[in-house]
Amino acid sequence: MRLADCHNTEDFRKLAQKRLPSPIFHYIDGGADDEVTLRRNAAAFDECDLVPDVLAGVESVDLSTTVMGKRIAMPLMLSPTALQRLFHWQGERAVARAAEKFGTWMGVSTIGTASIEEIGALIASPKMFQLYIHRDQGLNRGLVERCKAAGFDALALTVDTIVGGNRERDLRTGFKTPPRLTPSMILKFAARPGWTGHYLFREKFELANIRGTAGEDPNFALSVAEYINTQLDPNMDWKTAERLRADWGGEFCLKGVMSVGDARRAVDIGATAIMVSNHGGRQLDGGRAPFDQLAEIVDAVGDRIDVICDGGVRRGSHVLKALSVGAKACSGGRMYLYALAAGGQEGVERALGKLRGEIERGMQLMGKRSAAELGRGNLRWR
Repeated sequence: MRLADCHNTEDFRKLAQKRLPSPIFHYIDGGADDEVTLRRNAAAFDECDLVPDVLAGVESVDLSTTVMGKRIAMPLMLSPTALQRLFHWQGERAVARAAEKFGTWMGVSTIGTASIEEIGALIASPKMFQLYIHRDQGLNRGLVERCKAAGFDALALTVDTIVGGNRERDLRTGFKTPPRLTPSMILKFAARPGWTGHYLFREKFELANIRGTAGEDPNFALSVAEYINTQLDPNMDWKTAERLRADWGGEFCLKGVMSVGDARRAVDIGATAIMVSNHGGRQLDGGRAPFDQLAEIVDAVGDRIDVICDGGVRRGSHVLKALSVGAKACSGGRMYLYALAAGGQEGVERALGKLRGEIERGMQLMGKRSAAELGRGNLRWR
């Protein structure tokens, strides 16, 4: 299978599985516990049908929208995800360049593998930094100041990780970061010589934004759950979020809001956006899918804050459904991580091009010239 044979997210997923050592593929692919919520995130879209309007004469479509004060070329954003240079040696650099080419938001993770400063200098398109609140308050303050200095356009606080989810696939595969070439891993890595060569002989893998802290000890490998449980602050609360919003002073997003009550509190503390998200089904298994919760959250706060549907997006039709409910945009991680693993920057650009094409074609078939023309009249739930 070649990159040219990839026409949808599942195709990129299959190619990623062929190119990555199994522990790393399953880190991307897996969720918490029985993975019920992971599966539900995408399946939720299947229970809602689009109802098109015909004879609308739609020769061209305007896909642009405004999210967190920035006009973007399409209503699909690249969520912040960790450890990207594990999936392809280009990592965040490839993702950032692809996001800039497609004129959309790119998120950088606290536990990313390219620094705030590097990404800030690399692209001029909208950049969001995703912050985990650490026990080390000096680290938190330093990350915020670095984002200001590097010209980041928004800060996103992840609010659903005061304890790590039970990611059983990682337990079974022995996934740790950074990877260790233990006897049990050598065969798995040897089966993917292309990936292994890049990992061993290109620049050293590191968590670039927390370099030199307790969470980035080069002599100690952690699972993601162990990192969350040992490094992040379980006492994070609404006062924490409100102080952070004031310290940042700019566009501020809460990532991981799933209830109407929390959405209203986000408005009350001055957040300018929320990502309706369950962390890709990697935290609380049995929780609702973002699309399942979207309508009631939009009805409660959609006129006062930007609502972003984050998770489960695999097709352009998923984006159309979320926009019709009232989301300003959608975002996702796996949709581009599989493509990154499959082919680096070229893979991410191919995936985004396919998704953009699906959104544009779907808009034309729906008889709509812009996202503003979409509404719940275009939807029916089964």
